Amino acid sequence: MMDGGSFVASALKAHGVSFLFTLCGGHISPILVGCKKLGIQVVDVRHEVHAVFAADAVSRMTGIPGVAAVTAGPGVSNTITAVKNAQLAQSPLILLGGASATVLRGRGSLQDIDQLSLIAPHVKWAASVKYVRDIVPVLEHAFKVAQEGIPGPVFVELPIDLLYPESVIREWYGIKGNEQAGGNLTGKVINWYLQLHTRRMFAGVDSVEEPGTLPFHKPHAINMMVDTAIQYVKKSKKPVMVIGSQALIDSRNVHELVTAVKALGIPVFLSGMARGLLGAADPIQFRHNRKQALKQADLIILAGVPCDFRLDYGNHLNRKATLISINRNPQELKKNRRPTLAVLGDSMQFLKELAHGVQAEPDAAWIALLKANEQKREDEIAQQARAVTEKVNPLVLFKKLDQMLADDSVIIADGGDFVGTAAYILRPRKPLSWLDPGVFGTLGVGGGFVAGASLCRPKAQIWLILGDGSAGYSLSEFDTFVRHGMSPIAIVGNDACWSQIARDQTEILNDDVGTVLRHTDYHVVAQGFGAEGLLLDDPEKIDSILSQAVDLSRQGKPVLINAVIARSDFRKGSISV
Repeated sequence: MMDGGSFVASALKAHGVSFLFTLCGGHISPILVGCKKLGIQVVDVRHEVHAVFAADAVSRMTGIPGVAAVTAGPGVSNTITAVKNAQLAQSPLILLGGASATVLRGRGSLQDIDQLSLIAPHVKWAASVKYVRDIVPVLEHAFKVAQEGIPGPVFVELPIDLLYPESVIREWYGIKGNEQAGGNLTGKVINWYLQLHTRRMFAGVDSVEEPGTLPFHKPHAINMMVDTAIQYVKKSKKPVMVIGSQALIDSRNVHELVTAVKALGIPVFLSGMARGLLGAADPIQFRHNRKQALKQADLIILAGVPCDFRLDYGNHLNRKATLISINRNPQELKKNRRPTLAVLGDSMQFLKELAHGVQAEPDAAWIALLKANEQKREDEIAQQARAVTEKVNPLVLFKKLDQMLADDSVIIADGGDFVGTAAYILRPRKPLSWLDPGVFGTLGVGGGFVAGASLCRPKAQIWLILGDGSAGYSLSEFDTFVRHGMSPIAIVGNDACWSQIARDQTEILNDDVGTVLRHTDYHVVAQGFGAEGLLLDDPEKIDSILSQAVDLSRQGKPVLINAVIARSDFRKGSISV
């Protein structure tokens, strides 16, 4: 007879799950053992939040929901930030949470809390399994819910006495046969109840069907809306398009989105996970002065992009322009700005259908203006990069890194000011090669994202860009990288400060309280976890240190570069509200 942990493993296997991320706990041990037996790689991290971040990365890069399993109580509560980040980033993932034994709920057992109430606001669906026979169908439904409509995280609670073999549970409960059940009447009643409860829990186990997958709804735009959009595109002389992360939900078919965008020929800005969609350079792709372009365009297409703070709540958009918005989320579709054409559906599918019906013909003057604005910003960055600094100029560092990025590079962004600078300069080489937290702006995604990306792209060059503030969240995961044979290269921008906050705080409030750090030896910390640590404190050594890091990574060693950087005003005024 299979135990509950084996049923969990079989359901995950049926859904194409290759990795289970976890931090061990007695409540969930049978899940880990069951997954290992079925060939699902169990990756144990050093903090539960990184198990969920890793599952999130797998979801984004493969289109198959990532899965994390954590123990009860604090194990579950430690994941809340990552779960909320996945919800806001619309990442489909499954979080399995252990729980105290069903007969001990509310009686003061170890780590027994109301987990469903805690996590329900941050997931699409939360359920607690009551019988072993229900494990497989509940998980099948969980995968369906996580992927359909607006994707997101799902939580499934699995009490400990549903996961271990029945014989073990009977022993734990102290159940005795009728002929052995001596003692007073109370003892006999308790023994009878525990026998009944156990029979109910394990009833029907032998008849559980082989796990499978359930079909789920994928939203599509109606043809009339496509026809209307075609007419708007034909009339436009100054079109511009912004593509966001949501357009890449169907990551397994991302090449179809690339083909559609290129066929449309509309000047495009890429944000979030869409960075890298068209490679490092493409004639229709623009990276700078997006606000100016949106202010002057006569047609704006927002593909999976809401009018939130990133577009100044719609104020970046020309009020006279025709606005086409495509979004799976009805609230985000009309948030802060009512579109001319509101398309409730999948951006990739809509753009594919639109490209079949029309090819944009923007004015040559419009394209020339966009190119001039692009070059102007590039020249400004080049000028700032020429500034002579005693410490490493971050612009120079990133320009040199961009020149040496391999075609298979994956860039993971985890930080504020240092990462914001990187976003202006680094050019992801291919689709699904840029990972950032998303709209929640979460610090600390780096360790988990690296674990997920390293497993999805085992031969790729993984770059983790960390501020010295955000580094504090992920350093211990270098132990995970070492133990599981991952070889990312992390660059910590070390200016001993939470610079994105400090720059404006000190100017507005004349106080740097809470923003001051130290020039900590982060490279030594990495060495303590068994990784390679390199100190970059001389601008003349940028090339040699980057090359050394790449060589070490190719040898299968994780590397951390502690880059002691000069402070700059490159991103002055970057606080978002």
